[in-house]
Amino acid sequence: MTKITSPADLAALRAGGQILARTLQLLAEKALPGTKASFLDTLAEETLRAAGGEPAFKGYQGFPATVCISINSEVVHGIPGEKVLREGDVVGLDCGVRYKGFVTDATVTVGVGKISKAARQLIDATEQSLWEAVKIIKAGIHTGDIGHAVQVYVEERGYGVVRALVGHGVGKQVHEDPKVPNYGEPGTGTVLPAGVVIALEPMVTAGHWDVRTAADGWSVVTVDGSIAAHYEHTLVVTEEGCEIVTQL
Repeated sequence: MTKITSPADLAALRAGGQILARTLQLLAEKALPGTKASFLDTLAEETLRAAGGEPAFKGYQGFPATVCISINSEVVHGIPGEKVLREGDVVGLDCGVRYKGFVTDATVTVGVGKISKAARQLIDATEQSLWEAVKIIKAGIHTGDIGHAVQVYVEERGYGVVRALVGHGVGKQVHEDPKVPNYGEPGTGTVLPAGVVIALEPMVTAGHWDVRTAADGWSVVTVDGSIAAHYEHTLVVTEEGCEIVTQL
């Protein structure tokens, strides 16, 4: 568990978060029909390094790329490879940067070209579920409170909340304690102190929440083939709320 205890550490975390936010904004703009996922991956690495950062995902537990690019029924951890983005695709862009000793982690989900109304509603609901949780985060909150806020918002709209994967602590490493599920009961789980850094990341499906790992050993896909969306921000818990460091 990483806790921010000095202004210098907070400044470094913020700076890394802004590098990551600008990189994801660029990738989202370039996610057009006909674009190769490998192009986006190379662009991300070049952009991060030009700003003084290093890719946090590349080589992590053997992952081969800078960005996880997950399309349609792929929930997370999609390998860019030879994928080509097509009109109507729903694409998750998940990236991490290491800057001055601190790791930040964030995700956006974008529609490629013109997407269906159902896909747009799923993307919007996933993003909004993150903001519903942000509203209640402050020192002393339980992780179960956060998960409950996400789950209620998502399930009231008829979507599924992935159980097999959760948000997490971040800061010095890509994945740290505590686990931050996107489902749960109020008053349960870990109590979050002021200064702790977490990655809050709702993963939402249009159908059933069950997932499996694909044959490539990385991509996590919906069991029923339904599309999925994913949003993530790195934030620092404060006494009165939280500061999102990966938001422009």
